[in-house]
Amino acid sequence: MIDGHGDDIYRYNDIRMNFSSNIPSFADLSALKSHLYSRLAAIASYPQASGEALEAKIAHSIGRKASEVMVTSGATEAIYLIAQALARQCAEEERTYTVFHPTFSEYDSACQMFGMRPTEQGTSCWLCNPNNPTGTIRDEAFIRQLAQRHRWLVVDQSYEDYAAAQLPDVGSLPNVICLHSMTKKYCIPGLRLGYLTAPAPVVDMVRRERRPWAVNALAIEAGLWLAKEQPRMVDMPAYLREAQRLRSLLDTIPGIHVGQTQTNFMLCTIDGHTAAELKEHLALRHGILIRDASNFPGLTPHHFRVAAQRPEENDTLVKVITDYVS
Repeated sequence: MIDGHGDDIYRYNDIRMNFSSNIPSFADLSALKSHLYSRLAAIASYPQASGEALEAKIAHSIGRKASEVMVTSGATEAIYLIAQALARQCAEEERTYTVFHPTFSEYDSACQMFGMRPTEQGTSCWLCNPNNPTGTIRDEAFIRQLAQRHRWLVVDQSYEDYAAAQLPDVGSLPNVICLHSMTKKYCIPGLRLGYLTAPAPVVDMVRRERRPWAVNALAIEAGLWLAKEQPRMVDMPAYLREAQRLRSLLDTIPGIHVGQTQTNFMLCTIDGHTAAELKEHLALRHGILIRDASNFPGLTPHHFRVAAQRPEENDTLVKVITDYVS
């Protein structure tokens, strides 16, 4: 899905507060920017074709073998590479997949691109955990059950660093592929950097689909520094508490209904108006951007999603939505 995603700030001229991206806009990137400035000469040469130095660094930092890690240009590239690899392993009649909606649309897009059909009992199963856009987390028993029912299970943990609860450790299961997002963890969506972890034979299967030089030189430089320094871009406990405060405030607005969430973003509905109408009003009148979530399969024109920002920005959002529905 190229269009219709969150953080379409490029469509507007004067956005002051961005609630549409699930990444906090106030992260302190100053140290990373300084490091990248010192490494700008890297753009004059080709990067490593497969990013093996970064894979080794990440593997060391998470306690896995380098053969069990594969770096990608964001978790989204990993989704498409995995779908292509799994489709290649299946006879035509076995090219089926299962997705639990509402969730990130790229699982459907990638699987269908490579000839897979959605079913309730697919050869592969795709799970976002924590889930986008609902913010819910599935427990270990549920995930292990999925791993037993499907030949392959892909668990997208892109929001693992924003989880208010402990995520189940299922990375050692032989048929499970886990996705990880340095983009999300370190608040660098413009650099496009992620990785997958799985048993070495599964990683090798996906590696065969990878294009050379998919991860650019500056992204690799950033990844090497981040994996070594492990900086904290956001005070996560305080941020997640603020997200719950925002959820409570929004849920008190007449006509606004907010689901429970275990992360920094939340799924809402509005009565009497569409999410698109609310989004345009906030963007054009107040310079505030939210995510129209109506294009998630299974949701309605009344669904929208917001991610918590600074307390003062969250208070402003609550006020302008209150005024709008009044």
